[in-house]
Amino acid sequence: MGLEPAPLAGLRDAVFDAYQKLMPRVRSTMPAVIVAIDERTLDTRGQWPWPRTVMAELITAINKARPAAVGVDFLFVEPDRSSPTADATFARAIQPGKVVMGIAGLEYRDRRYPFPPGVAPTKVSSMRDLPLRRFDGHLQSRPEINKAADGRGLISSDAKVIVRRVPLVARIGGVIVPALSVEMIRVAAGVPLLRLTDRGGERVTLGVGNLEIPVQSDGSLYVWFGQHDEERFISAEDILSGTAAPELLENKLVLIGMTGLGLLDFQTTALGERIPGVEIHAQILEQIFDGEYLRRPTAASWIEAALLAVAGLVLVFSVPALRPWVSASLLVAIVMALVAGGIGAFRFGLLISFAAPAIGAAFLYATLLASTLAEADRQRRALREAQARVAGELEAARRIQMGLLPAPDELFAGERRFALAALLEPARTVGGDFYDCFMVDERHVFFLVGDVSGKGLAASLFMALSKSLLKSIALRGVRDPADIFTQANSEISRDNRESLFVTAFAGVLDIETGRLAYCSAGHEPPVACQPGGKPERLMASGGPPLCVIRNFRYESSNVHLEPGGWLCAVTDGVTEAMNEKNELYGSVHLMELLATLAGATPEAIVAAVRDSVRRFAGSAEQSDDLTLVCARFSER
Repeated sequence: MGLEPAPLAGLRDAVFDAYQKLMPRVRSTMPAVIVAIDERTLDTRGQWPWPRTVMAELITAINKARPAAVGVDFLFVEPDRSSPTADATFARAIQPGKVVMGIAGLEYRDRRYPFPPGVAPTKVSSMRDLPLRRFDGHLQSRPEINKAADGRGLISSDAKVIVRRVPLVARIGGVIVPALSVEMIRVAAGVPLLRLTDRGGERVTLGVGNLEIPVQSDGSLYVWFGQHDEERFISAEDILSGTAAPELLENKLVLIGMTGLGLLDFQTTALGERIPGVEIHAQILEQIFDGEYLRRPTAASWIEAALLAVAGLVLVFSVPALRPWVSASLLVAIVMALVAGGIGAFRFGLLISFAAPAIGAAFLYATLLASTLAEADRQRRALREAQARVAGELEAARRIQMGLLPAPDELFAGERRFALAALLEPARTVGGDFYDCFMVDERHVFFLVGDVSGKGLAASLFMALSKSLLKSIALRGVRDPADIFTQANSEISRDNRESLFVTAFAGVLDIETGRLAYCSAGHEPPVACQPGGKPERLMASGGPPLCVIRNFRYESSNVHLEPGGWLCAVTDGVTEAMNEKNELYGSVHLMELLATLAGATPEAIVAAVRDSVRRFAGSAEQSDDLTLVCARFSER
């Protein structure tokens, strides 16, 4: 295909298909009609193959209407087994009319037909050996049937998936054989031979009498498909039964072909339709009589290369001087101009592909844009390296922070008197939420949930300080959560120049009795649930957040957990989680969920709350750290 690279051939064909879908051919005349061996005919006359006597009846009935010519789009290769005289009967029916039988080209030589087929001669006027499609062998109907016909034409196509081009002339052995549609025109016109005239390049014409048909140098025709139309078809049953009006066939080029679904003669066209193969011959005849041709000009590849060169020059001088969004708009305008040019050429029957110039222009644009942005990219690289160092340091900080948090399943492994589960998911690499849990002594377990104001690195540093101090005070033997908060508040407030504060909830569970002493420092109220009961929020407040009022004296509250009772404490990353509509998850949603988990394990409760929040948030960015601790008292 000239200058066009082979990998672009499929894309080029897709572009030409798109042209046809955009502008399918509109039929002006109807020179051809199809006598269809359809489902109705097969139901009435019996399944294929028919006895040749039935075909003789069909040919005789068609000839009575005085058609211009009759083309048979299938072969009768094997003898008729229904009667030894059936083939002769069929041949006698063919002989009086202008009937053209089909020839199928083969990639191999069939031993039954060692010699080239007998066809009308073709006079070739060319200074070169035209690259016509070549077939090594062929199939045709039985000799007595073939001899009775006035002409023989090729019914083969090279299409493997989609029919786009059909050879109007091809070589079988050393003989030039016309297509079935061309031979029907020759027989109808009564001319003795065909003319193949070569004027160089793709300027080749196939002459039939006064008719000149432009073809490609390989003898093929680009088929300009129109929409599938049932008006082209007459059921063979209507012909055989005599119900079809003779005027429908008179002076027409009549094609006989298969359309029954079980006969597998359907082809996919450039319009994406699957139509009977015989209809392709009819559409070619319409195209010829209407003078509507599609041609790939000799200079098509050079034209496409020139379009690419012009587009490239425009981009070379424009892209460095324009902002990226302006140059991108220019590229879009160039591609649109190429598309419009291709469509405009198609209106005049010229097949020019915009694919290669458009892809080349896009590639050149990308190259130029990359070159133009190279300096900016170099400057950004240093910034990215700095950001990478910061990200690495933040990741190290995250590992350290998460390493400060205990793993309850390991810490309390084998413990049957209580169960505890915890989870922390920071909104950023590091965050301000924290939790802790440990045994104060053999009878008491301490657990804590906290939330430092703010996010990010500053909050994580303050979180580490607060958590360590709270744990240190508890391990000194202080078992009352209020006393722990009172001491921690005084010590943390002493060195809090950034005026950060901490909301926290702490509890000390007596694992022998189920008594839970707790204190909330301005924290989200926890939820407690007794066996067989409903979850309830513990609204008692021990005081404000830590570091808000220095030397404040916090107060504890108590709740007795029955065996199987549990308490769940969360940070506001749960209740204030937002979805894409900026709606809050809320405490009501949380309580409804926990009501369904009254008998669940702490691990199941923590996982259910986490999953519920994730589903609610959807694709929205996590707005805050998410932390949960759930403790359950159990019998021995």
